[in-house]
Amino acid sequence: MARIREVWAPNLENEMRLIRDLIDNYPYVAMDTEFPGVVARPMGTFKTSSDYHYQTMRCNVDLLKIIQVGITLADENGNFPQEASTWQFNFRFSINDDMYAPDSIDLLQKSGIEFQRHEEIGIAPNDFAELMITSGMVLSEDTKWISFHRRVVGYDFGYFVKLLTAASLPTTEEAFFELLQMWFPTVYDIKYMMRASNNLKGGLQQVADDLGTGAILQVLRIGPSHQAGSDSLLTASTFFKMREIYFQDHIDDAEYSGKLYGLGQTVTNGMMGGPWAGRRDDCGARGSQYSARNPQPDARSGVESKWCQHGHGEWLADVAAFIIVPSDEQRTISPTNTSRRTIDHFV
Repeated sequence: MARIREVWAPNLENEMRLIRDLIDNYPYVAMDTEFPGVVARPMGTFKTSSDYHYQTMRCNVDLLKIIQVGITLADENGNFPQEASTWQFNFRFSINDDMYAPDSIDLLQKSGIEFQRHEEIGIAPNDFAELMITSGMVLSEDTKWISFHRRVVGYDFGYFVKLLTAASLPTTEEAFFELLQMWFPTVYDIKYMMRASNNLKGGLQQVADDLGTGAILQVLRIGPSHQAGSDSLLTASTFFKMREIYFQDHIDDAEYSGKLYGLGQTVTNGMMGGPWAGRRDDCGARGSQYSARNPQPDARSGVESKWCQHGHGEWLADVAAFIIVPSDEQRTISPTNTSRRTIDHFV
């Protein structure tokens, strides 16, 4: 099976050149990302549940930095290139300076991610974006992207759009999907496609395991889970096996392309069903003792709570995002570093 190629700043250009040479013959791009968790929740009233999910994703993507991107290339029949098929791009990230959710970082460390190397030789986002734009992978109707959106909805493409535009995400779902369609004309989300089956449930590994049961050709994982390269390779293998079994090797693009699990309801349904009240975390509601200017420890969760304000158009004048910074990690977020300045920008 194909070896996962590690990409850092020193070999970024060489590996992107190899991808450019392969993309015409292997136009299916399966991808996965690893990021530092979820640190914010939007509060207020939303058009739909998917709008709530989008605002959650937008707030976190804008605040945080991506850690890894995994990309796997395949042809129309699901064959991988022999010389190389999977790349794991490792981005510049510092656990001393950048914001993160501790449980997510703990999981990534246990999965083998070496954060010291990320800090020393990690890829600069702008360098990656510049080479992506000229790679043939984006802005092309011939390229078909594959993803598996997990419990945290839409983050893979959220981080990709942020990388490519070098800007904050749009304030509305509608504007986000317009950008998604421009950069990625054809997108298949396995989680969304699972609606075609009554048997497939759960996360990526469970779906792959289900496709590998009985007499069906087994879908195998190469490399460690919770690393983007391995997950992108498993995503590609799962997609083609799922397409064969449940779609007779043909997917109706009108039905499945450009649809992301958990997002898009606002775009397709407008205001149908009326506004939707976002779930409030039990760490406190707006107007309680927990404020941005005077954070107080929460005895139930052991965290400090911070609010940041977001304006959101005519339909919602004031949305508050609930920022959670663990008390024992407060030393890693100093008033002078980038992540703290990002919070203060919204407060």
